[in-house]
Amino acid sequence: MAHDWSRYWRSPDRPLEAMHAHFERHVYHRHSHETYSFGVTETGAQSFTCRGSAHTSSAGMVMAFNPEDPHDGHATNARGFTYRIVHIGPELVSDALADTTGRRLGLPLFTTPVVEDPVLAGALRSLHAELLGSGSTALWRDELLTATVAAIVRRAATSPIHPEGRSGRSARVARQARQLLHDRLRDDLTSDDLALATGTSRYAVYRAFHAEYGLSPSDYQRQLRLREASTLITGGTAISEAATATGFADQSHLTRWFTRYFGLTPGAYRQAITRA
Repeated sequence: MAHDWSRYWRSPDRPLEAMHAHFERHVYHRHSHETYSFGVTETGAQSFTCRGSAHTSSAGMVMAFNPEDPHDGHATNARGFTYRIVHIGPELVSDALADTTGRRLGLPLFTTPVVEDPVLAGALRSLHAELLGSGSTALWRDELLTATVAAIVRRAATSPIHPEGRSGRSARVARQARQLLHDRLRDDLTSDDLALATGTSRYAVYRAFHAEYGLSPSDYQRQLRLREASTLITGGTAISEAATATGFADQSHLTRWFTRYFGLTPGAYRQAITRA
């Protein structure tokens, strides 16, 4: 019988999260994170698509996702996989890379989502263990975070600066549609609403949006609502109320999608942040 489990940790005051999980049957819906996400596969292998290509991370390999990098994920075979992943806010990455004068050096870009580097794998495992553990000091965790980020950028990043996005009409249409989804998060928007706001056709909006962000507008909208729901739950809002406030039909509807995106239920998420 399949045995899926996950253990989650979230910092109470910084954009820093970590998860340790084993999945045999769980399948991640295509999604992205606002953070950089660095993972290491411990056992088995996981397969995913990212930036239009298929990838597999087997034991000992490191995964590196930029903020808003769309990806999915599932076990490569019936044996499943175990992995550790750390989500680090861009501002923390920027802080870790600042020079001794405090000058910001720009955000890194990772163009290869899977890296085979035993040194990085070891550094990530050490950082992850300290974040989920309880015996280390805050100072040591901060130092380890800074050192690990610096090592990942030095050994795996392929560009010093994260691009701001493409230019041209298609990109502008995508950004206009994205802004509408942010501004009217709780509204039941239609394709016609997006077309009207961008001055183009429904099909042109879809093509432009998918080309720019790697997700359909509906997937992006759902992801925004899930992020907002997690924020509400973090603030103490009941799960059923968070579901209603973010446009989900009910708590079970929120739970189903929350699990597909984040790998744990809203209840498990709430327990984890309560313990943090």
